[in-house]
Amino acid sequence: MAGCSPLRLRRAPRLALRLAGPPARPPRRGCAALPQALLRTDALVGGRWLPAAGTFAVRDPASGARLGRVADCGLGEARGAVSAAHRALGSWRGVSAKERSSLLRKWYDLMIKNKDDLAKIITAENGKPLKEAQGEVLYSALFLEWFSEEARRIYGDIIYTPAKDRRGLVLKQPVGVAAIITPWNFPSAMITRKVGAALAAGCTVVVKPAEDTPLSALALGELANQAGIPGGVYNVVPCSRQKAKEVGEALCTDPLVSKISFTGSTATGKILLHYAADSVKRVSMELGGHAPFIVFDSANVDQAVAGALASKFRNSGQTCVCSNRFLVQKGIHDSFVKKFAEAIKRELRVGHGFEERTTQGPLINEKAVEKVEKHVSDAVSKGATIVTGGKRHSFGNNFFEPTLLSNVTPDMLCSQEETFGPLAPVIKFDTEEEALAIANAMDVGLAGYFYSQDPAQIWRVAEQLEVGMVGVNEGLLSTVECPFGGVKQSGLGREGSKYGIDEYLELKYVCYGGL
Repeated sequence: MAGCSPLRLRRAPRLALRLAGPPARPPRRGCAALPQALLRTDALVGGRWLPAAGTFAVRDPASGARLGRVADCGLGEARGAVSAAHRALGSWRGVSAKERSSLLRKWYDLMIKNKDDLAKIITAENGKPLKEAQGEVLYSALFLEWFSEEARRIYGDIIYTPAKDRRGLVLKQPVGVAAIITPWNFPSAMITRKVGAALAAGCTVVVKPAEDTPLSALALGELANQAGIPGGVYNVVPCSRQKAKEVGEALCTDPLVSKISFTGSTATGKILLHYAADSVKRVSMELGGHAPFIVFDSANVDQAVAGALASKFRNSGQTCVCSNRFLVQKGIHDSFVKKFAEAIKRELRVGHGFEERTTQGPLINEKAVEKVEKHVSDAVSKGATIVTGGKRHSFGNNFFEPTLLSNVTPDMLCSQEETFGPLAPVIKFDTEEEALAIANAMDVGLAGYFYSQDPAQIWRVAEQLEVGMVGVNEGLLSTVECPFGGVKQSGLGREGSKYGIDEYLELKYVCYGGL
């Protein structure tokens, strides 16, 4: 059957161990097979698995082993997928809200039924620990469940006008075909957060997954087919890094596409916005962040350390809402740094994602490792101190030690740029005003966190932080029920929550006269 060529995860090194302790022994080989029933290597267009003229390799970021080869789609496949989505739009938008709800619920049920296999695919191509991958699958599935329920809550309005013989009706209708461009760090959840809302609203989609992690998007396509999602409603066009620009441009400029939803870097988002501007398409953008994590003197230090550990090192620091700058007030600075370093050494274990004890997998590629190295080197050259970590892990490849820096200043690269890696730089501050000035000095504003036991301060800081999401005495804030998005150059629009479906709906005013 097309698209069903078998893939098996090559034998992965047994890498998990404590950061502290004796030198690492040579990695021992272990075996983990990828689930054949969900593996697809072709594009999904119009409900059918279609090959492309060429293929590209998908690799395990932990070992570099090739997992398989996937269809390398180009302009023809992208345009074909858009045409398929447009053909399906006419019938899908006419499907009752109840039926769309039922189909999304079936898709959710299948994700839950196959959650372990989906998690194995994520760990294989993304590298995150299996427990984190299992958490992502559940989070991903919950978006389908949530929007299956929201599909039946698309309400309009009746407006009484000054004229007695007229009524104003407000209808909500699907935008149309949506181009969905997603990142590698959450290869399942970033798809369902967008696609769940789009399908619930009556839109059809073309998904371009990240070139590093296409297998998760294709596995979701297999389950969509099994759930009975009609052909052409959910399409997937994987492509290599070499073709990503032309495929992205094709999707964003095609006149049949009415909506673009993108998660990724601010630089790429700006390029896609230029493409969208020519035909004035609706756009949602969830872009880069540079989250501050502020610890005030009144904070419970142990709680702050636990929150910092969770917020910084999830997915080895490769999330858009990871804390990137730790601002700690001088009264508790030394205590916080000491306890944070102890927690890093005690709690974090670097290794292959399939190893049970692993909490820190590899970075996604060599370029990501080089950026962390650059930030550490720059900070040390300007006076920062390495408290723990600071270099590539002895396992080599894409592994980097969880790193804590002190004596960091706002002029260092790690204070100015999002690292997207396991680096925690700590800046000491004196006053609340100083902390807010440092936190708000960036041109991005996705998430921010702070720890305080002062009620008045909590209100002040929560309102003054220039971010779209704030965690107060909490290091993890993402949930399907709440709106996800940023301000400034961190994006446009919101995903998840009751607001997320509005991104895929147009308002239509109908003036009904002669009454």
